[in-house]
Amino acid sequence: MVDEVNKNNASTEVHIKEKKSVIRNFMHTLFDLRDNMMSYEEIDAMMREQTVIHGANMWILMLAILIASIGLNMNSTAVIIGAMLISPLMSGIMSMGYSVAVRDIPLLIKALVRFLTQVVICLLTSVMYFTISPLNTPTPEMIARTSPTVWDVMIAVFGGLAGMIGHTRTKHSNVIPGVAIATALMPPLCTAGYGIATAQPKFFLGAFYLFVINTLFIAISTAIVVLVLKVPYHKTVSDKAQHRANFIIGIIAVAVIIPSVYVASYTVRDSYIDTNITRYLEKEFNFPETQLVKTNVDKQNKKISASVVGTSLSSDIINMLESRLSEYNLEGYSLCVLQNVFTDDDDENTDKLQIALLEQSIAELENQNEEKDREIDNLNNSLSEYIKEAENKIDYAEISEKAEKIFKNIYECKAGCISDKNGCTAIMTATADYELSEYEIQTLESWLSCESETESAKVIISVTENE
Repeated sequence: MVDEVNKNNASTEVHIKEKKSVIRNFMHTLFDLRDNMMSYEEIDAMMREQTVIHGANMWILMLAILIASIGLNMNSTAVIIGAMLISPLMSGIMSMGYSVAVRDIPLLIKALVRFLTQVVICLLTSVMYFTISPLNTPTPEMIARTSPTVWDVMIAVFGGLAGMIGHTRTKHSNVIPGVAIATALMPPLCTAGYGIATAQPKFFLGAFYLFVINTLFIAISTAIVVLVLKVPYHKTVSDKAQHRANFIIGIIAVAVIIPSVYVASYTVRDSYIDTNITRYLEKEFNFPETQLVKTNVDKQNKKISASVVGTSLSSDIINMLESRLSEYNLEGYSLCVLQNVFTDDDDENTDKLQIALLEQSIAELENQNEEKDREIDNLNNSLSEYIKEAENKIDYAEISEKAEKIFKNIYECKAGCISDKNGCTAIMTATADYELSEYEIQTLESWLSCESETESAKVIISVTENE
């Protein structure tokens, strides 16, 4: 009986071990980084190839930076994404991270030279574009690249990890293009070039800082993946020198992270305060005969101003409203209530009510008008450039001479171009011995329109008086 029990127990243990083995094998297969991985020799050859400067790559890089600059200038997200997909910057950064992980200083120097050359070319190209571009107003896409936070660090880290894992597979996927879009290397460089071209240090420093964050942490993430994959060291440096290099890289990484952490904490705190103020105003300023029409928040002086219309709020209610600020974690903030009292038999207060209700709408319309004015100015600048190009291209003196040769019944021809909001119109004046028919005038105008390459043409004929 005892032998049979022992036999059953042993059988059960074997069965449990087999199940554990199956689960272990499944988990290993599920998260195996070596699955579909290149050989170490292939990875090394690929990384070395990425440090070589090719003329074609430089041309592609310049075209990509021009596309990205235009996308930022026109505030087009689709164009910016396209430029990021074209850019070959990512491979050079991965080569730097790889060379650090395998302790290959000569390879690191080659990768750095290639990468720095690319950065200089990108900056020069973007500066050239924004110097000649007639659109100098910063777009939301540009402004978004000037305040990097710790979340940008996390994106660069995770993007670098995903990129290197995908880069070392024998079957390539869409990982690298996805990482290029997520980490956004081209837009910050373009925005930095915009800052140089327009002499705005804020744009240059903020955007270039974001570029440094992405570069550094993509390289560090690449090195981590290389170490996890246990790629053999090239041993061009000693262990002591490598430890020193790792320490320096760690110090640099921490120094780069600190400003982004500060910006992120400020952003989070600012968003938290905004949320609390919105909740406070929505819940507390809820009176049946009094309407909240406008609010203004001065965070620097911790003051909330609220404009209300309708039945007047008593001083006790206002004190109560101010005392509830602490319930929304707004300690230290003060409340200022501006009231426009409304009664049915008071014409003056009726006007105040109407003014208060329309005040916010007017402010919004003014903002819209300012935006439209900026758009009109940009369009006028573009139109002026187009007209200048058209005038430089068309030789109206030659057109005048040609008209006299072709049309024998006119002389003393003078031609030029005038413009208005509808475009450019070619004008020609001439003298004739008799009054031309409508058909002859139309023929002259059609000819002038073709010669001047304009959609509109006008011919004015002066008739000489015969004695």
